[in-house]
Amino acid sequence: MGLAGLRAAAEALQRACGAWTPRLGRRLLGWPPMAEKAEAPAPVGPRQEQARKARSGWQGRGRAWEDAEQPAKKLKSGADGEPPRKLPKRKIVMLLAYSGKGYHGMQRNVGSSQFKTIEDDLVSALVRSGCIPENHGEDMRKMSFQRCARTDKGVSAAGQVVSLKVWLIDDILEKINSHLPSHIRILGLKRVTGGFNSKNRCDARTYVYMLPTFAFAHKDRDVQDETYRLSAETLRRVNRLLARYKGTHNFHNFTSQKGPREPSAQRYVLDMFCEEPFERDGMEFAVIKVKGQSFMTHQIRKMVGLVVAIVKGYAPEDLLERSWGEAKVDVPKAPGLGLVLERVHFETYNRRFGCDGLHEPLDWAREEAEAAAFKEQHIYPTITSTERHERSMAQWLSTLPAHDFSATAHAAASPGAKAWLFASPNAARPGGARVQL
Repeated sequence: MGLAGLRAAAEALQRACGAWTPRLGRRLLGWPPMAEKAEAPAPVGPRQEQARKARSGWQGRGRAWEDAEQPAKKLKSGADGEPPRKLPKRKIVMLLAYSGKGYHGMQRNVGSSQFKTIEDDLVSALVRSGCIPENHGEDMRKMSFQRCARTDKGVSAAGQVVSLKVWLIDDILEKINSHLPSHIRILGLKRVTGGFNSKNRCDARTYVYMLPTFAFAHKDRDVQDETYRLSAETLRRVNRLLARYKGTHNFHNFTSQKGPREPSAQRYVLDMFCEEPFERDGMEFAVIKVKGQSFMTHQIRKMVGLVVAIVKGYAPEDLLERSWGEAKVDVPKAPGLGLVLERVHFETYNRRFGCDGLHEPLDWAREEAEAAAFKEQHIYPTITSTERHERSMAQWLSTLPAHDFSATAHAAASPGAKAWLFASPNAARPGGARVQL
């Protein structure tokens, strides 16, 4: 009998006798030799064999392998006692209102606790309410956070919009607001598309600038004459000057961050005008509204500042057009106290997704009354009281005589004008004087 016959006979004998273990040599059966000192397997009886098959899931000729159940990941519960549970993250936008006094702008400065921002308080509230994990608060990119506009130091907002991914916990707005100070409120929340970016999707932004009307009084009057009242004729002149900003212009002179030939210095202004004045606490105020696609740092404050300087008689009217040229022009910057982000616009997004049956249009019509109430309670009173006690506008007006608004006109007519016009802001002009910026 050959080797193959012996192997077949051994296998048949093993199937028939079960408990009997053949003692045939491994070499004789064609199996590899066992290592030294290796113990032979213990005999296996029918009952032990059945128990082994039951444990391994043996069923007939096949095996039923069952996947071991994986333990569910546990999430830390929020400070509000939310039960640990796994929630899907969703992209949302929030309508945010805040008074900017005492804050160093909107955008968070990670690692710089001495300069408190609006986003510092907002992120803390998001973590404490349990709608984002703590590590998302440390790295805001993990929740795809994006603000629609970066407001400067002291600037307020009644219609700021931010986009981010959160866990949609129950009563999310109430819980976030419970961890925010009263001068910061989330007014509304909407679901948006997964790739939504509040900054890139925004078509335009509307700001208002509230100022005491004595800012438009002639320079010969007291810088803070609270008895001054804006006449209809002066208001018409103010609106005529503000209307000249409409359209696309090179606003490099209205920020410190752009050169005259940078394409991004070109900005499009849709509208700008001053509303009828009104009285608050015995002082007359007016509100200037401006709507544009986007604005650079300090641009609106400088747009207001230049018009004030012209109306008061410090600067000639043609300086406005000259400021859009390549020459460096001295443009004064009005205080940040009166500037408020009024509204952001998403017309293109609303046309594409607002009526698809899945997403809401981002128009915030239902929140307008609450936004107006917030302005009346937190923003406008802060502006008026701060102006009365700190005199920010009056102090700024007293600096206007120090500006040299005729510098570029004189330089253009003198030899070597091109050399110093494009010099740095601190470069000395001929005669030792410096350009005031």
